[in-house]
Amino acid sequence: MAPRPRGRPNIMDMPPDAHPSDSVRVPIPPCEAPMLAAKVAWLSRPQAYPDAAGPVEVRETHMSWVFLTERHAWKLKKPVRYPYLDFATVDARRHDCEEEVRLNRRLAPDCYLGVVPLVRDAAGCLHLGGEGETVDWLVQMRRLPAGRMLDRLLEHGTVAQADIARLATRLARFYAALPAEAMAPQRYREDLAASLEANAREIASPEFGLDPVPLATLVATLRGILQARRGQFDARVAAGRIVEGHGDLRPEHVCLLTPPAIIDCLEFNRAWRVLDAVDELGYLALECERLGAPHVGRWLLDAYRDASGDAAPAGLIHFHQASRALLRAKLALWHLRDDGRHPPETWRVRARAYLDLARRHADAAAR
Repeated sequence: MAPRPRGRPNIMDMPPDAHPSDSVRVPIPPCEAPMLAAKVAWLSRPQAYPDAAGPVEVRETHMSWVFLTERHAWKLKKPVRYPYLDFATVDARRHDCEEEVRLNRRLAPDCYLGVVPLVRDAAGCLHLGGEGETVDWLVQMRRLPAGRMLDRLLEHGTVAQADIARLATRLARFYAALPAEAMAPQRYREDLAASLEANAREIASPEFGLDPVPLATLVATLRGILQARRGQFDARVAAGRIVEGHGDLRPEHVCLLTPPAIIDCLEFNRAWRVLDAVDELGYLALECERLGAPHVGRWLLDAYRDASGDAAPAGLIHFHQASRALLRAKLALWHLRDDGRHPPETWRVRARAYLDLARRHADAAAR
């Protein structure tokens, strides 16, 4: 497994602050830019959609443009290339759109409606579907109620324990139905160690100006836990707990409907979806903690254990949470290389908060 990515915002909000999870993105080729600009301009108009009665909300991320009408979200992939994905061609973007729909229908079957061609007719006009040359592809989604997204509920302090129990049951059934990944236990631990070291190297970069001593202590603690608890990690592999999960389980991707809908899985790189279910659940619990609701994370982990019968050692879950927090600290710091759209101090504060969480969970895992 390669180091895990940051993930992306959800289809309701899509804040334009996503950052690639590895290296620097390759810009859109100049030859693509005029056509992309024409696509975005046309898709920003209500006339482009059968259901747009009012203005179209437009959101940009590093990988996509998202166009929000009253009832639907339409996602257009950018013709970009990264070390871990390649959207440079129309066929590649079609494939990723199809994968996004296929994978997300596992946990949000009513939200992901399908893949729609963007065509140019003989007169040079663009249309969604119909006759003409296919110049791109879009994912069509049904919009979810913003007020039921978990991040919004956490913000307002209105999360109900019964909703979290339903979410845990839904996820327990999802993981139980997945086939176990065939891998050697040693390889699994080596991949976890490699991810840990890669994240630490980035955070320690002099450009970020962090004190290297606390970071080195944190990494040494996590390294020691991985060694001391190697039997527990190996047992997870032997028990078939390593599966192809969601890959980016965060509050902004969870809608607490009945049944719950979980959107925006990490579709473009399978290796980053292969993980321990409690790693993924611990990540969601960690984000609830960061947003000021650690009790919601505890509800989730307790309800998952009861629904699944998977009584993973608490120290192992704390290790995963510390590792995830380290990753998120790195990604927050990477925003300091961004284009100036966001105050740098925002990301320094967030990185420090994640590092504090990492230390807290590492200490808990070491006990």
